[in-house]
Amino acid sequence: MKSQLEDALEDLRKGRFVLVYDADGREEETDFFIAGEFVTPEAIHIMRRDGGGLIFIMLDNGAARKLGLPYMADVIYKCSQKWPVFKELIPNDIPYDTKSSFSLTINHRKTFTGIRDVDRALTISEFAKLVKETEKMDEVRAQRIFGERFRSPGHVPICISSYGLLKSRQGHTELGISLAKMAGLTPVMAGCEMMDVGISLKKEKAMKYAEEHGLTFLEGRQIIEAWKKWQE
Repeated sequence: MKSQLEDALEDLRKGRFVLVYDADGREEETDFFIAGEFVTPEAIHIMRRDGGGLIFIMLDNGAARKLGLPYMADVIYKCSQKWPVFKELIPNDIPYDTKSSFSLTINHRKTFTGIRDVDRALTISEFAKLVKETEKMDEVRAQRIFGERFRSPGHVPICISSYGLLKSRQGHTELGISLAKMAGLTPVMAGCEMMDVGISLKKEKAMKYAEEHGLTFLEGRQIIEAWKKWQE
C-alpha cells in the first residue's frame, strides 16, 4: 500500500493539487500545491475560489541565483541607503520565521492585465518552462531570456527557497520545492493559502476539503521525514 507521500508525488506528476499544512506553532496554514508546469486557468480559478489566499510561485534557490533573483528583504535593505523610509520597512519582526522568502513579482510579457486567470496561468507555466530551459545555460544568457519574456512588477510573486532547503527553513516554499525534487519535476511550484472568514482555514477543515475532493493532504513533518530519507 502506497504512503500519503507517494500518493502526493504521483498526484503532482499528473498535474493534480496536493494540500500541505506546514506545522503547528508556525503559520498553521494549509496551501494548495501544484507543479508550475501544469498550471492552467482552471487551476488558478480553483485556488482563488477555494483557497482565497495569495497565489504565488515557489522557486528553488539555485534556479533563483541562475536568474539573478534577489530576496526582496535584501533589496529593501540595499535601497534604504537612498530611500530612508525603507529602513522602517525591513521585515525583521516576522512572528513565525526569521526571514521572508519573497522576491520580485512578475508578469509574462504576453499577459494583458496580469491578474486574470489566463494571465496568471501563463505567467506561472511559462516561468516553469523558462527555469527548465535555462538549467544548462550560463547566467548571462539565462537572465537575458528571463528579461525578454517577463516584466516586473507583476501580479505573481516569487518566493525563493532557502539555501539548503529544509535544513535552514521549513516553510511552504521549502516544502514545495522538496516535493518537486522528489517527484522529479522542474523545481517551480505554485501555491495558495486556504482562507476562512477572517482567519486561515483550520487544519481539520482543510483535511475535510481534501477528502471531499479526492486530494492528498500532507503535513510538513511527513515531507521533512521523506526528504531526509530521499537524500540518504
